[in-house]
Amino acid sequence: MASSPPNRHATSEEAFITTALIAEKRAPGWAHDFTNRSYEWRRIFAEAVGTFFLVLVAAGAGVVDATSGGSVGRAPSVIAPALMVMALILATGAASGAHFNPVVSVAFALRREFPWRRVPAYVVGQLIGGLLACLFLRAMFGTVGHLGATLPGPHMTDLRAFFIEAVLTCGLITTILGTASGAQNVGTLSAVAVAGYIALAGLWASPTSGASMNPVRSFAPAAIAGQFDHYWVYLAGPVAGMLIAVVIAQALRGPGGDAMAARAAQGTLDSMLAKRLKSAGHGPADSSAPEEH
Repeated sequence: MASSPPNRHATSEEAFITTALIAEKRAPGWAHDFTNRSYEWRRIFAEAVGTFFLVLVAAGAGVVDATSGGSVGRAPSVIAPALMVMALILATGAASGAHFNPVVSVAFALRREFPWRRVPAYVVGQLIGGLLACLFLRAMFGTVGHLGATLPGPHMTDLRAFFIEAVLTCGLITTILGTASGAQNVGTLSAVAVAGYIALAGLWASPTSGASMNPVRSFAPAAIAGQFDHYWVYLAGPVAGMLIAVVIAQALRGPGGDAMAARAAQGTLDSMLAKRLKSAGHGPADSSAPEEH
């Protein structure tokens, strides 16, 4: 009697489980132990590095465009930061959760998926990264193009720009919280979702407000150039939009505290996958410390 063909689905599933458990075993402590504060400097450093490159591209596009007589253009200026965000999430997400934005850190904290005590250090890291990026741009090109500052567009009042920033940020935070939740988590594809949203928002709204959606991205060039005339728009707008997005998340997914979303916010999502596999009988029982709240 001929033997039955191998179950390719089972074989691929076993390979996936084996790979996940090996990766968990080989991962350094900081990659899965979020409760150990001795690793905190790595997370803050990751936030600073990530925000540096984000602001470098987002503000730098405007600086280079002004320096080169408009050779960059609007579409590349908004797509480049989106692609940078996607790359950075994939590159540093396991180190810090890849927030790169104070309203992202606060939104996760309000959802009880990120500890409040960690938020100030994350924001400081983000500020340092953003300021260093603009200092670099000034050293390379001088204070041209307002150092890539986000400003209300022609015929746009500050109040209208505020509402645009609030709506755009609401959509961004809704996307981030949604793709991080246990019900909708899409793993590393969340980087594509977030980058796609940033690009789409910028393509239609950058002429109105600059489509910042990030208080640090707007603060850094304003601080280095010494121009704060419109900054309130880029602080109040993203904060208001973030609060609305948290309310939307409450209505869609309940009060928060989602374990998978917390792991995504902390950068330890892969560790949680391995722990679930262990609890299902594919490895030794988990003995790690409980999550910090």
